[in-house]
Amino acid sequence: MAKPQISYRCIECGYRVPKPLGRCPNCGSWGSFEREAESINIESTTTPAQITTLSQVDSSQEKRLSTGMTEFDRVLGGGLVAGAALLIGGEPGVGKSTLLLQLAANLLAAGKGVVYVAGEESPRQVKIRAKRLGVTADLSLMRETRLDAVLAGLRQVKADLVVVDSIQTLESEGVPGSLVSVRNATQRLVRWAKQEGVTLILVGHVTKEGTVAGPKVIEHVVDATLYLETAGMYRLLRSAKNRFGAVGEVGVFRMEDSGLAEVPNPSEAFLAERPQGVPGSVVGIALYGERAIALEVQALAARSPYSVPKRVSQGLDARRVDVVLAVLERRLGLKLGNLDVYVNLAGGLKVSDPGLDLAVALAVYSAVVGKALNQRVAAVGEVGLAGEVRSASSLELRKKESLRAGFDAFLGPAEVRNIKEAVREAMR
Repeated sequence: MAKPQISYRCIECGYRVPKPLGRCPNCGSWGSFEREAESINIESTTTPAQITTLSQVDSSQEKRLSTGMTEFDRVLGGGLVAGAALLIGGEPGVGKSTLLLQLAANLLAAGKGVVYVAGEESPRQVKIRAKRLGVTADLSLMRETRLDAVLAGLRQVKADLVVVDSIQTLESEGVPGSLVSVRNATQRLVRWAKQEGVTLILVGHVTKEGTVAGPKVIEHVVDATLYLETAGMYRLLRSAKNRFGAVGEVGVFRMEDSGLAEVPNPSEAFLAERPQGVPGSVVGIALYGERAIALEVQALAARSPYSVPKRVSQGLDARRVDVVLAVLERRLGLKLGNLDVYVNLAGGLKVSDPGLDLAVALAVYSAVVGKALNQRVAAVGEVGLAGEVRSASSLELRKKESLRAGFDAFLGPAEVRNIKEAVREAMR
């Protein structure tokens, strides 16, 4: 039997070296090397894994547990699944702990067992937040950062849901927050949750780029990765990965003194303050994840005091806006050379959707000529370089949302062929 050969492998990229290094020369990660033993021709005494065919697998629908929040259930694909592991990320102060405390209270009211592992706050701080949110249920709290102690405590109680806030505070074979510690803690908690059939929700810190801090492997281990984001006075819960539902689904909440309140009709909420009869205002039906939302596209054109006019875009892809402006100049003869043009997506959302091109074109045209468009018009379509209006994804879904939001004059690729026709119809 050959002697095992000891090597060290980077947990981020898999690069192997004979001795541990502080920084991986391949991917640049710090403290990412772990020891591994490789042996050649060693007789294995491990029991062979059992093989199952697809016909032997029970294909019955997995029973889901409602969170008591329609918007949260929507993002998850219908509710919580027993044994599933969820990872929720978001910037500090966005409302992750508030949302999960409300969710825990709903499940407790439904007679379910919930354990809240508070790694960042004391039980007193959690109780103060619960009092502010009006949570009266007797929530089980665990103030611990040692992973072994956490798992030992969880084995002594019966729970349907365990919330860990946050995974970066747990200590497991390394300094809390380090790559090795976060990876090991995530893998062990997920393994325990699946063995016991307990739903696990992990809160994760995010980097300045907006992704969950730690090794990328933790997003592969969990079943769903959700992000809670800020959009003006609203909070958006978005799924970036979901093994039990659609990816990209969005839930909308509004931050209030009593916590996060659901927004069942986002289109109505985002259009509540839309001005009437003002040039440069057009409603576009955007596709945000798997959800169609009616949003107001605003444009303003003013004479520029500079030799090079400004082009400012907020909430939209600036390069797509530049393309639309070039098409307006070339195909409609709209003079923009001496004008500063500002385009804004009202409400604080950031959307990269080609289907908003037509709404941008109509808003800019209206702002330049100084004439308001028909207030009942909703526009959807991609604008091509020849000035044609092209089809957008999920067009039928957008049409239904347009009618539901009260816009009976729908402009899309089936109604208009190019931006000239679109302008003529929108001016009626």
